[in-house]
Amino acid sequence: MMGWRRSGVGKALALLALAFPLWEWGSCWGLIQGSGELEKSPRSDPGPWEVLHRHRRSWVWNQFFVLEEYTGNEPLYVGKLHSDVDKGDGKVKYVLSGDGATSIFTIDENTGDIHATKRLDREVQAYYTLQAQAVDRLTNLPVEPRSEFVVKVQDINDNEPKFADGPYLAGVPEMSPLGTMVVQVAATDADDPTYGNSARVVYSIIHGQPYFSVEPKTGVIRTALPNMDRETRDQYVLVIQAKDMVGQMGGLSGTTSVTVTLTDVNDNPPRFSHKNYQFTVLESLPTRSLVAKIKAVDADIGSNAEMDYRIMDSDGSGVFNVSTDEDTQDGVITLLKPLDFETKSSFSLRIEATNRNIDTNFLSLGPFSDTTSVKVTVQDVDEPPVFSAPLTKMVVSEDARVGTSIGRVSAHDPDTSSNAIRYSIDRNTDLERFFNIDALSGVISTAKPLDREVNSVHNLTILAIETQDPVQIGKGITLVTVLDINDNAPVFATDYETLLCETTTPGQVIQTVSAVDKDEPPSGHRFYFTLAPSVAGNPNFTLRDNKDNTASVLTKRGGFLRREQPVYLLPVLITDCGSPALSSTSTLPVRVCDCDSDGVALSCGAVAYTATGLSTGALLAILSCIITLLVMVLLIVTMRRRRKQPLILEEERDIRENIVRYDDEGGGEEDTEAFDMVTLRNLNVIRDPNVRRDVTPDTPTFYHYPPASRPSFKTLPDNVVFREFIWERLKDADVDPTAPPYDSLQTYAFEGSGSVAESLSSLESLSTDSDQNYDYLNNWGPRFQKLADLYGNGDGAAVFS
Repeated sequence: MMGWRRSGVGKALALLALAFPLWEWGSCWGLIQGSGELEKSPRSDPGPWEVLHRHRRSWVWNQFFVLEEYTGNEPLYVGKLHSDVDKGDGKVKYVLSGDGATSIFTIDENTGDIHATKRLDREVQAYYTLQAQAVDRLTNLPVEPRSEFVVKVQDINDNEPKFADGPYLAGVPEMSPLGTMVVQVAATDADDPTYGNSARVVYSIIHGQPYFSVEPKTGVIRTALPNMDRETRDQYVLVIQAKDMVGQMGGLSGTTSVTVTLTDVNDNPPRFSHKNYQFTVLESLPTRSLVAKIKAVDADIGSNAEMDYRIMDSDGSGVFNVSTDEDTQDGVITLLKPLDFETKSSFSLRIEATNRNIDTNFLSLGPFSDTTSVKVTVQDVDEPPVFSAPLTKMVVSEDARVGTSIGRVSAHDPDTSSNAIRYSIDRNTDLERFFNIDALSGVISTAKPLDREVNSVHNLTILAIETQDPVQIGKGITLVTVLDINDNAPVFATDYETLLCETTTPGQVIQTVSAVDKDEPPSGHRFYFTLAPSVAGNPNFTLRDNKDNTASVLTKRGGFLRREQPVYLLPVLITDCGSPALSSTSTLPVRVCDCDSDGVALSCGAVAYTATGLSTGALLAILSCIITLLVMVLLIVTMRRRRKQPLILEEERDIRENIVRYDDEGGGEEDTEAFDMVTLRNLNVIRDPNVRRDVTPDTPTFYHYPPASRPSFKTLPDNVVFREFIWERLKDADVDPTAPPYDSLQTYAFEGSGSVAESLSSLESLSTDSDQNYDYLNNWGPRFQKLADLYGNGDGAAVFS
């Protein structure tokens, strides 16, 4: 069996540990992989009476130890392998294989000494699995079984602790109590945690006292001082150290930084920097304009510094308003009502600022509000004149003479200087200059005659201008209403058209008339209707006043005839109730008409001539005949066009890009659109060479034979028949003067003679349908029974021939 030894660091201890178990059983040893047993190998050939026995060791030393990071100049001695088969005569050779063999570990093949040739790092690889074997140097055959052992790299403290997540950022609320947790840091050490204290880390704070502390074992950072104020200092940078070897001398250490930010809490109330503010504004400041801004200072930030402003007291109620500027947290004072220096020259306000979000934990530091006084002084400005009444109403009669005074306007200078004022009319509101105004007194008078019926109300803009400063102009409105007088006579409300039937009887109402008047009397209109004095004794018509501003025209006789007098003119006198009363005469035309039995007028006016005409029924009959003839002509034209319609429509002749399929069967004898039936029925007819051709193409053929001896298509092979058929059609197309001047594709739908049932059509035969016998269709089965019924007898064939 093989044995092994170790030297190097702690050589004596390793040799003592190895020697006892390895040499306890005598001559040699070998490690069996996975069994933990040593197997004996024979020293010499056994005798016939000797039996090999297997001995079990109580334990097996199956790994070496080598110190990492060895920095010596010589290779590091790991251990020794030895077999009791080795007599020292050099016949045994030791071989090492496995993880790191030859590259890291070498073995002396004569002595079995193992050395490490490179510096090992446990953090890169903690152990190596190797296989050792003793072989005969001459035959290279193993003299010992292969044994496996482990070389374990022994750890030293060569790695300092590292903070993988550093540097750290953390936050803690200001004014936090003592011991409030801030953040937990963690350091890792790459050394072996199961061997010694190389990986046991403790934490300490190098920089950051006395504000913060760190727990040595857990790395939890806590506040070390109570009530730290963010407004005093808002950020701290801590340096935390992690040291291995439980912090003992000689241990390695690593550091990281922790930036701790104190977050804000609402622990500061708002405070006005001034207890009194004074502002000056012009009295001409428009409403909704900014008067001033005030600000209460709050040391907090964010939502903790948000505040609301309100006016607690003011000697000008409703004149000002205060609101919060959400961006700057300023108090914005605005004007709600116009200012007037002459009425009130100053205002006093008391304004309060209150935190919007109050933290109940810090109420003892309050109150979280503050007040200030604001005085607003109104500064006088030169204002335009002001009318005593912004709207003045005046009335004038429409018959007022030019120069009549209708009223007076008044304006004054609101300033203390009280400058003189001149008046004028804005002529854009009085383009026709109906009125004038006295520049000094403000008296308005008429400048032209007025007409209420043209313009009943005049809207004038009056200008008041300071004499010392013409830029200062005040404006007022004057409404002048024109009063009505009775200066317009009444007339017919519309142009009446009165129709009178020849069959009208005496006393019949033929028209009802009404009147209008442009005037507007205060008590309303009242019109009176009479016939003009010139026709008071009119024998034809009479007038009846209905006492409701209407009148009715009645006939006094009957028997009116158009041929005698087609139109009557009836003058009507209309009088109003004005003072003085006005009247006018309106003429009512009355036309005599021919009426039907219901009194509906058919024709009116003069009769030019008398003629005998056709009745309505006769006209309708003539019209019906004309329509019938037109319909018949259209039908005839349509039928003729259908008969002359070509097989292929003109718009369908251009088939240069059509796709033509030759693998479908035609539609039978009734299909007259897919191909020319006449051409296919006469395939074997030899065309007359004497027929005139406009163009005679030189068309080749596949079989050259004289026309007289040209065989029938039935005697030629199918492919030849088809080719000949195509060439024939091509010839026709080339010599046809009506053919289009471009290439075209045509469907020939030609059926060969390869069908088992032979062809069903008569295209290849010169005989007619009536000459063929279709009785053989009865033998083709049920699928052709319908054709057999149609063509199987003479009658049926005659019908469909």
